[in-house]
Amino acid sequence: MIRPTIFVVALGLQTAAAVAQTTTPLPAPAQTAPSSPAPAAKSDQPKSGLTLEKFEARRERAFMRADTDNDGKVSLTEWTAFQTTRKAKGDPAKSFARIDTNKDGFVDRGELDAFLAERFARLDKNSDGVLGADERPGHKTAPNQEQ
Repeated sequence: MIRPTIFVVALGLQTAAAVAQTTTPLPAPAQTAPSSPAPAAKSDQPKSGLTLEKFEARRERAFMRADTDNDGKVSLTEWTAFQTTRKAKGDPAKSFARIDTNKDGFVDRGELDAFLAERFARLDKNSDGVLGADERPGHKTAPNQEQ
């Protein structure tokens, strides 16, 4: 009678030990992460908003839809047709001229990237590298300027 009891107790202890090993709680996040009384540096904080890379990628995709002949650049004729279908405000020739910095009659990716980087910098009022909701064109609290 003692043998079966010892067996049951030993089996129970072994089971309890196995369960304890698999369910050992992890240290609380406060124990693993140092408490930070001072705010983290700008680069340490996750950035919510639109980064330059995302801004350029979105605008470039939209702009390159105007490239109807798929030659990797947009002509004034393509741009004008694109702006007309979008019912864009303003003179397409003026906006095209601002982007076509080498004045060859075409806008290529290099010119577009330079234009978008400059525009992003102008919109990023607090210079944190991210466009917050209030800095984005078209947002109700965005500065009222030519976008």
